[in-house]
Amino acid sequence: MSSVLFEIKNNIAVITLNHPEKFNAFTREMILLLQKTLDDCSSDKNIRCVYLTGNGKAFSAGQDLSEVAHKDANVFKEMLSDYYNPLVTRIRNMEKPVVCAVNGVAAGAGANIALSCDVVVAKVSSSFIQAFSKIGLIPDSGGTFFLPRLIGFQKASAIMMLGDKISATEAERMGMIYKVFSDENFSEESMKIAIVLSKMPTKGLAYTKQALNQSAGNSLEEQLRAEDNLQFAAAQTKDYAEGVKAFLEKRQAEFKGE
Repeated sequence: MSSVLFEIKNNIAVITLNHPEKFNAFTREMILLLQKTLDDCSSDKNIRCVYLTGNGKAFSAGQDLSEVAHKDANVFKEMLSDYYNPLVTRIRNMEKPVVCAVNGVAAGAGANIALSCDVVVAKVSSSFIQAFSKIGLIPDSGGTFFLPRLIGFQKASAIMMLGDKISATEAERMGMIYKVFSDENFSEESMKIAIVLSKMPTKGLAYTKQALNQSAGNSLEEQLRAEDNLQFAAAQTKDYAEGVKAFLEKRQAEFKGE
């Protein structure tokens, strides 16, 4: 079977990492397929939300080390520049919300790819591990960018250097992820979030995502200008017109993602 499963449920693209016998560890083939799947989601106007999860006991154990073992350091430059970095860039640049439903352990690149998504939820039994230090590597796949911004410099530094296993409950407490759900209700509750997002004003969400992306490197003045420009764009959407009309008419808005 394919290492990445893909189906569309209503307006939600459900992407499932499907290498359960190796805890969904990433291979080159798997990452390239995931890149292509995200590209398909970006170009399909009927898709208004992406739901990313894993099959089996893990979300992803990170890189399949059998692909890089006994090779020189150049293999890591190739893996990052051609595989992982473009994957993270696709997630952040996608003009649709990406929900990551962490169904089990998320380690190494698996953890950092999860944290690059817009909304991250997890099973209560799942965990997050910055496993890189255990084998003498540094956190990659955007980990050194996202984690300090989510939980603070000192906490991120300690977790990355010590390689602590962080429970889903602790990850939620420290602000690493949005919510934790019981194992029994996880699929239903996490999908509810995707359903809500899929019915919201998609272009407005995309502009919000752009504003958040830009805020990482902007001064206050630059960010205020960015907000001005993005708000102007949002105010010209059909969804904005529908939102205002529905509010005045005291009814539920019916957004089309336009």
